[in-house]
Amino acid sequence: MKLISWNVNGLRACEGKGFSDIFRQMDADFFCLQETKMQAGQLDLQFPGYQSYWNYAEKKGYSGTAIFTKHQPLSVAYGIGIDEHDHEGRVITLEMAGFYLVCCYTPNSQDGLRRLDYRMTWEDDFRAYLMRLDQQKPVILCGDLNVAHEEIDLKNPKSNRQNAGFTDQERQQFTNLLASGFLDSYRTLYPDRVEYSWWSYRFQARQKNAGWRIDYFVCSERLRPRIADARILTDVYGSDHCPVELLLTDV
Repeated sequence: MKLISWNVNGLRACEGKGFSDIFRQMDADFFCLQETKMQAGQLDLQFPGYQSYWNYAEKKGYSGTAIFTKHQPLSVAYGIGIDEHDHEGRVITLEMAGFYLVCCYTPNSQDGLRRLDYRMTWEDDFRAYLMRLDQQKPVILCGDLNVAHEEIDLKNPKSNRQNAGFTDQERQQFTNLLASGFLDSYRTLYPDRVEYSWWSYRFQARQKNAGWRIDYFVCSERLRPRIADARILTDVYGSDHCPVELLLTDV
């Protein structure tokens, strides 16, 4: 089973850069998107054999998530059931027979860390949500989680320490998530590999590979034996992020 996750940084713009062709070539079972920056009706994007589910932010041109799937879910949930968090289109959960698939676009702490306090509240509430799901069946979480967990996960860790996405607080929250029965699929398979999934549009960062690994597939620990591979698709363009991929044996 192939799962793809991609922060497209505006799906309409990404579609103009070849999104549909990339989508078809990848032929994933589940294709999860973050930062669609769309409202309902702005883009009619359909693919034969796929159903799609969308969570739009109330604020136009902001945030938003979507999942395309070849498989009929048992149920679909939008948000995490907490009003404070559920106006920005950040989470979609598909309940499948053997697992929950959660597509997430984690709030950015922003310049000056002006949203860090909110981010900490989000992290606690979102982790509790995932743990409740995990009590029922295994969880596959994917998305732009807006944190580089360890120094190996970004090009310039020392100069970025305490910047948004690499604060001690955000990194600790990711550690807390892993300690709650989850694993980082890519780092589990490749503890020493250096690859990134996001590059700033400034300073020719992608050409210089001065990036961050902030896009993840995080799985319930008990799915570990079923992880066949986890890859970062750095050769795919169309956004300031590249897609990440998870291959699983049947779940």
